[in-house]
Order: sequence, then C-alpha cells, then structure tokens
Amino acid sequence: MRYGLGFEANSLSPEAIEQIQADARRARGDILTMTTLAASGHPGGSMSSIDFYMTLYACANIHPENRTAPDRDRIVVSHGHTSPGVYATLARHGFVNLEDAICGFRQAWSPFEGHIEREVPGVEWSTGNLGQGLSAGCGMALAARLTGHSFRVFVCMGDGEQQKGQIAEARRFAVKFKLVNLAVIIDYNQLQISGNIHKVMPQNIKAGWEADGWEVVVIDGHDIDQIYHALHQATQATDRPLCIIANTVMGKAVPAIENQSKYHGSTLSPQAYHDAMIVLGLEDELERYKALRPAVKARTRPVPPHRPEMRIDAGTPRTYGPDVKTDNRSAWGTALEDLGRLNAANPLSTPIAVLDCDLAESVKTGGFEHACPENFFQSGIQEHNTAVVAGALSTQGVLTFWSEFGVFGVDEVYNQQRLNDINHSELKTVCTHCGLDVGEDGKTHQSIDYLALLRNVFGYKVILPADPNETDRAVRYAATVRGNVFIGMGRSKVPVITTEDGQPVFGGDYRFEYGRAVKLRDGKDVAIFSTGTMTHRAIEAWQILKDEGIQVRVVHIPTPLEIDVDTLRDAAALGTIITYEDHHAHTGLGGIVAEGLIDAGLSAKLIRMGVTRYQPSGPASDVFAAAGLDAKSLMAKVRDAVRAGRQS
Repeated sequence: MRYGLGFEANSLSPEAIEQIQADARRARGDILTMTTLAASGHPGGSMSSIDFYMTLYACANIHPENRTAPDRDRIVVSHGHTSPGVYATLARHGFVNLEDAICGFRQAWSPFEGHIEREVPGVEWSTGNLGQGLSAGCGMALAARLTGHSFRVFVCMGDGEQQKGQIAEARRFAVKFKLVNLAVIIDYNQLQISGNIHKVMPQNIKAGWEADGWEVVVIDGHDIDQIYHALHQATQATDRPLCIIANTVMGKAVPAIENQSKYHGSTLSPQAYHDAMIVLGLEDELERYKALRPAVKARTRPVPPHRPEMRIDAGTPRTYGPDVKTDNRSAWGTALEDLGRLNAANPLSTPIAVLDCDLAESVKTGGFEHACPENFFQSGIQEHNTAVVAGALSTQGVLTFWSEFGVFGVDEVYNQQRLNDINHSELKTVCTHCGLDVGEDGKTHQSIDYLALLRNVFGYKVILPADPNETDRAVRYAATVRGNVFIGMGRSKVPVITTEDGQPVFGGDYRFEYGRAVKLRDGKDVAIFSTGTMTHRAIEAWQILKDEGIQVRVVHIPTPLEIDVDTLRDAAALGTIITYEDHHAHTGLGGIVAEGLIDAGLSAKLIRMGVTRYQPSGPASDVFAAAGLDAKSLMAKVRDAVRAGRQS
C-alpha cells in the first residue's frame, strides 16, 4: 500500500503510520525466515534498517508500475548486505514475489543474492563493496539535472561503512555541485562485524558530514513519524543536501538478538527463529518455504536492468595528414569537443557529461569544458568517487566520459570499475599516459597492467589506437556503442600511420570496426602484432628491414581483447609471430595471442616483446630504449628470428 508521492505532505496520518509499522513487523519476520532458511545472511542490520526502508518505498515516487520511468525517484542502498531487508520491503510493496525472495535468498539459481543486485526489480544499484553507494547516488542526482528530470535520490547507508574514505570524496562532490535532490539516511546501530564502531575505528560521523557542508539531523530510526518528517525535510532543501542519522538497534523487535554484533552476519537456529516469530506475533513458516523451493526455482529469473535510449550524432571524423605530428590525446580532446558542440546544439540528442580529476590540461578535456561548461565536472583528486559517479551517471541516459591517466583510471580504481561492470554501466573511460610512454613521471605512473586488469571484467571493450586518425574514429565509435569502452593511449606525439604510398591509413572514409585487425605492411618472414602507439615503431622497423631484404608483416591490433582467428591463422603460417606492446609482456597482447593460438589449435613460434620490469624516469624514447622496446630493439628481434628460421 502507498501513502504518499514524493513526501509532499507535511506528515503522515496516524493510520498510515500504523500500517507502515505493521508492514515493518511482517518484514522482520520475512528477514528472519529467509536468513534462517538459507542459513546465512545479515539479519541484524536488516532489522535495524527496515523501518526507514518501509517508509521510503511507501512514500517515494517509485513503485512497480513506474520502476523504469525516467522521472521515478532513485533509492540506493549502499550497505548491500542488508539485502534481506531490501527484498522484504520490495516484496511487501509489490516489486517482487515474497515467496520467490524468501525461497531464493542466497541460492545460486536466484537473483536474490547475498548483496543486492540490479537484476532485482526496484534495486537501482548493485552494492556490497561498502562506501560506494553515495558515489552512485551522486551520479544519479547529477543525471536528473542533465536530463531535465525532477526525481530525487535517497541513499541508505550503514554506520560502519562511514570509515571508508570514498564517502568523504562523495560528500564534497555533492556539495560542490549542489546536489540538493540527494539525501542520505544512515543506519546508526553502532555495531559492525568486529563489535562497537567506536572501538573498531573511532570517528565523529555527524561532525564529518557537517564539516563537508551537509545539513545533518538526528532521529529515532524506528519512529515512523520522525523518519517521514526527516525525509520530508530533505525534499524541501534548497541550498545543500541533507544527511539523516537514524539511531537504531541491531536486531530491533526481537530482544534475544538486539544489540548483539554477532547477528550482523549470523543467523538464528530453527529454535531461536521459532521463538522470535512468537515474539513478533507471526507464524513459523520455515517448513512451508522449504517445501516451496522446487516450484520457486522453476519460475524465478533475473530481470535485465533497463537501459535508456541513447541518441548521439558522432559527426564527421577529422583526418590528420602525413605532415601532422600530434599526440593521440590531442586528437581525443578534439573529437570530444566536436561531439560536445554538435550534440549540445541538438535538443533531441542524449546529454554528454565529462568528468575530470584535476588533469584537464594533460588529458585534453579542456576543449569540451570550454564548449560545454555546464556538462563538465571537475572532481578534483578523487578518483575512487569519480569512477563510480561516472559509472552510475552512464546508466541514467547520459553519455559519460571520464578521462584519466592509465594508472589512476584503471589501476587505482579497479574495484570501482569492476563494480561499474557488475552494474551494467556504459562508461567511456579514456586514459592517456599509459605504459612507459608516461615518460618522465617514472615507475609510480607506469600503467603497464591496465589491459591485464580489464581482461578480468566481462563488459569492457578495449581500444588502443595507433595514431590521431584512428583515435578520432575510435572516440566517435565509443560515443555511439552501448556498454563500457576503454580507450588507451600514451603521452608522446606520434606520426600519422600511412600506406606505402603515403596516404593516411585511418583517414578519409576509414570506419573503425571493433575486432578488426589491420594489416599495414605485408611480408613472408615474420609477423609483428603491434598495438597502440607501438605500431609506428613497427612501421619504422619494417622500412629498415625491407632495405636489408627481410620481409616483415606488420599487423595492427587496435582491439586486443578480440582478435579474429583468420588473422592468427595467416600469421601463424609464417612460422613466427612477435607481439610488440607498451604493456606487461606476459599479461597483455602477448598473453592474449598465446591463448588465441592454443584455442585455435595453431602452431607458431611466439616472441613476446613488452615490459618486463618497472623502468626509470626519462624522455619516453629513452625509456623505451632502456626497456628494449624501441624500433632498434624490435629489428634485432626480427633479425634473430629470421636467422633462426633459416638455420632450422
């Protein structure tokens, strides 16, 4: 039953309060039933949070009939281990079937997982890694502004997770960008797995939020009237977001388990469950639900998350002539500015957002900022928050780009990018300064494992363009394709890749196709598979070796996660393949080609040229030489391979 729409009323009627209390009591029984049945789960925090869960879903503008509507309110539950409370609430409000939730809880065949997932109707963001929900809420609140909708975002959090530093990053982001359509409610039961929060890691939660500019109110988290009034207050905010600290009791309403940290993650025995149900005035239905499991298993299926329609005009690609020597990052910045100007002028286009972490000058997003200042968000040195803000924003009908150095956009935020992938985000992460081409910045900034890391997530396309022309087209491709896309590039200026007669390979009418390898030069002695900005060095080596009578085939692999079998088969027929990359020699292109050859049943000698240790600081050309990855070193490898082949 619903009692309001968006907390417009000043207060709830006594009858509405009584009904929510009754629903919360039943939901406590649901929580204990599903956790006892599964013999795992987190009942304590679910029971301390259930009163504000029930109030939120009863009154916010979100219900089963509008759960994918663009103007619905968003409820993000950051402490996702309280999934029993969330599922019970969703069931009591008609989003899901109660029997399915109870019988399927923590069962491998069910979407009702141990931590909440977007495949469950009514769940906006998959959570479990604590400290990330507020960042997701910020992304959604920002989306309301960019898409012209008036929805509100409510983020429910635990008190133990306040120890996470990413929350402070998100608090500052929300205040800077005046996300007054965002509110937080904290389950302040003062217990976490290891005991009292003040002993585990002392902190002044209220003062922390106030210091970052939030308005803070403290309420009784089990008083429905107080909960409603605080949420009503949040919807009236005009100058800063509101944080509600709800004083609660872990295991509330069952005295035998109240205020015991044990029940943060421990379940009741069947006898203790039976006793608790008597206290709650509810039936012991454990055996009935056990018997229902086979039927529920047959009908329970996850629901794919809704994906808003995207309308983007990619514009006309630019062509850089052979006489132009620029860096790929400048080509990326120019293409991004083109996209911004073109689509900002079309009211039917999907809005574009660009997020930056104090690197706009280096990652070349300044042109977009100048062209579309209202769609550019400077987040400061807060990569963890920004990664999730951008990921969540990308799920809300906003084309979202986040540009970073490779070491910050992948290595530092791998967990956040993994969570984005789990949430079916559609983020376009563009990283410059990848690999040894970061040059003078040295070891700490040498992102030589980004490809290896991104191989471990399932929803990312990876593009490593060779020159400014391919970069331009890759960016426009990324803007129009669904899902997550990573585009990686170095720091240095690179020549335009040309045909043997001097025409730009990737210019003019060339169209980027994901998964397409490009044979740039042909030869019969050795095949070089190069990727990214190593390709121009491979061309340089080809020319010198050609003059020596050595015929080398140069194949550019812009999408190393997807190499077609025909390309592998043709190269393997030559007998020797050299992989050439500005990345860890064993976990990037070299490893991918090795696996591809084995999977296809192909045989060839494979020589992997890549980074084998952290390298010193210095101009990129010197660093590549020190690592044995310059064109001269490549030529030496080719000569050795050809000599060995002729002797065998």
